[in-house]
Amino acid sequence: MAEEIAPAREAATTVVVRPGPDGEGIEVLVLRRSGGSRFAPGFVVFPGGAIDPGDGELALRWFGDADERARACAVRELAEEAGLLITDQGPVEIATGSPNQIQTAGLSPGLLPEIGRWIAPEFLPTRFDAHFFAAAAPRGITPRPGEHEADAVWWATPADVLAQHRDGRTTLAWPTFKTLEALAGCSTVPEVLALRIEQVPPPIASHVAPRPGGEPS
Repeated sequence: MAEEIAPAREAATTVVVRPGPDGEGIEVLVLRRSGGSRFAPGFVVFPGGAIDPGDGELALRWFGDADERARACAVRELAEEAGLLITDQGPVEIATGSPNQIQTAGLSPGLLPEIGRWIAPEFLPTRFDAHFFAAAAPRGITPRPGEHEADAVWWATPADVLAQHRDGRTTLAWPTFKTLEALAGCSTVPEVLALRIEQVPPPIASHVAPRPGGEPS
């Protein structure tokens, strides 16, 4: 009997980028998933998660289109995991409250261009079909980790996060790793917003990005 393949659950991720110090290069928002997370505990990731049933209603409220539920999920997860809310003027800090309760409207899909889509390989027991969106942020806004999913959130250059993974100081999933590689080739925020990253399969049967020498984390 053929082994049953786990269905891929729809998900969304927000790759938030800002100019680097003195306008040189870019920095990206990353977080470390808490040890109690159900999926990828301890991994360094971009804010994101699975699409919830209520995201269609949020999409209608925020974007005027229930079909934009993936983008609504990305907005909601960014608020829940990093304390930043996408507005028509870009991300802003939010002090308290669920994004479900925030009355915002008039968001354009152009604020969150889709830069990639990653469908997990069939051999994984937990699979996601994840839309990766990008968002531009100004310098000077401070993220904060949510109460449950993340224990740290910070700004870093893509090169620094990749170096930490190579040194074994962080662990990256394959889609995060490949996205950071693409980001490392960008010198400005508009370049990031224009990215279109093609999905490529991992070199080994794992969702973890290999370290130098071909070994997974």
